[in-house]
Amino acid sequence: MLRCRTSSEDWASVPVQDADRSVNGGVKTGHALGWPRPCSAGSKELGGLPQVLICRCTRWPSGKKDEKSMSQRALAIGGSTGSIPVIEQLLGGLSVDLDIPVFVVVHVGAEGRDLLAEIFSKSTSLPVTTAEDGEPVLPGRVYVAPADKHLLVIDGYVRLGRGPRENLSRPALDPLFRSVALMYGSGAICLVVSGHLNDGAAGLAAVKDRGGLAIVQNPMEATARDMPMGALAACDVDYRTCASDLAGLVVTILATPAGQSKPIAPDLELEVDIALGRPCLTATIAEIAVPVPLSCPSCGGVLSELKRGPLRFRCQVGHAFSAQSLAAQQEGSLDEAVRVALRIVEERATLLERMDADALKAGRSHLSGSFSKKVAELRQYAEVLRSAALNLPSGHMPER
Repeated sequence: MLRCRTSSEDWASVPVQDADRSVNGGVKTGHALGWPRPCSAGSKELGGLPQVLICRCTRWPSGKKDEKSMSQRALAIGGSTGSIPVIEQLLGGLSVDLDIPVFVVVHVGAEGRDLLAEIFSKSTSLPVTTAEDGEPVLPGRVYVAPADKHLLVIDGYVRLGRGPRENLSRPALDPLFRSVALMYGSGAICLVVSGHLNDGAAGLAAVKDRGGLAIVQNPMEATARDMPMGALAACDVDYRTCASDLAGLVVTILATPAGQSKPIAPDLELEVDIALGRPCLTATIAEIAVPVPLSCPSCGGVLSELKRGPLRFRCQVGHAFSAQSLAAQQEGSLDEAVRVALRIVEERATLLERMDADALKAGRSHLSGSFSKKVAELRQYAEVLRSAALNLPSGHMPER
């Protein structure tokens, strides 16, 4: 299997009539071997058309999207802990003649078995599938993010990105919401439901910046309030409602035409490209962020603060953190550091106690006194560290 040396993604062979849209029409992102080569598969399989190798991280220019197959509106839903029952209830309330696509991201582990589509399909008459890279976006279908890939919608096609984790997750809500905001503008309808930390907050702010609609599950009924609370803090949310009312709210919104889309912010398309797999170089990050004296918890690189709010950070590898997710990750590192320090101090005190006993046994009383003094100091240090370990502040968003 050939791989792109720039992005490490697989190369795909496509007919020149399609490749012209990117190679000759201007690749927005991605990489291509820009010369046709004879079709090695023969005329029976590929019609004898010359082929061009296109990297999987390539996407077509936005002006070339298929307007006939692409709906003018879309619904994107995201959550984490406690979100599955809410999403099931919402999908169950949508009718089979729904004329917009639905995209769903739920935080799952990197080794997930992609069972969410099967679970959601039991609660709705809409077709629900695990999203596949490159498939066309069709109205009335539900696309669920697979494990360990960002779910994106670009120019009327589903794209699965292997870009860096955002807010400690892949798939993450923010990349999906940004791509929906970029592609649909004021037709974007994005919903944040139950979950820990605040993934989705920055993406929801991007949706509002494009004129789309932001919906949040009422935090008071959410199993985990962090995500709804984070969304409410990040932007002026249009609707906050209970899980039982979400489906009816979506139907009501769709009965009203979308407003005018707002201009695309310079960093929006760039961040979508990063999630897709575009190399995240120092110059790339410098376009949208300013370096700060903080290190990335994931790779140890220098973090940069995004120029546009809400408060977020990216490293030169591309790992992205909201302020809250960064604080939570640092909290874990701090807790571990304190406990390691406590263990080292207690082990040192234990060793000196044994050395003190050995000195007394050997009649070296002048050494015994110095050992005893050091042991007493170390025991005091250990108590301070033990108290700190038990009273470290939580990295979760405070209740309001």
